[in-house]
Amino acid sequence: MSRSAPTTYLSGIHPLHALLLASTFPLFLGATLSDYAYSQNFHIQWSTFSSWLIAGGLVFAGLAFLCAIIGLFRAGHRRGLVLVYPLLLLVIWVLGFINALVHARDAWAMMPTGLILSIIVTVLSVAAIWIGFSRRTVGATS
Repeated sequence: MSRSAPTTYLSGIHPLHALLLASTFPLFLGATLSDYAYSQNFHIQWSTFSSWLIAGGLVFAGLAFLCAIIGLFRAGHRRGLVLVYPLLLLVIWVLGFINALVHARDAWAMMPTGLILSIIVTVLSVAAIWIGFSRRTVGATS
């Protein structure tokens, strides 16, 4: 007769939450690259691209933040990064919103602040993705 030990299943974040979270990086990265392209050749169209990409990144970051808040209440297992993750998403959204306001100014007036904010938001979105996908919640045991 053999006896098996109880198995604990670990589950990641919800697939919709993962999609929203992962979508922030390419949008903010595209804004950073567009800002860099504008700083090199001063074609105003690059600043317009950045503005639209930042707006898209804000939509996805805001929805990922809402999913993270919902996940706080549904978490079965509390770890140290549980509160850091939604806070990081909130910081990304606030800095992204400030970046959108900077990009709303005249194209000449947005440099270099717009590029610096875009780089910061892009790096923070990578950190949020890293933390978000490394989080594990305890599922059912059998």
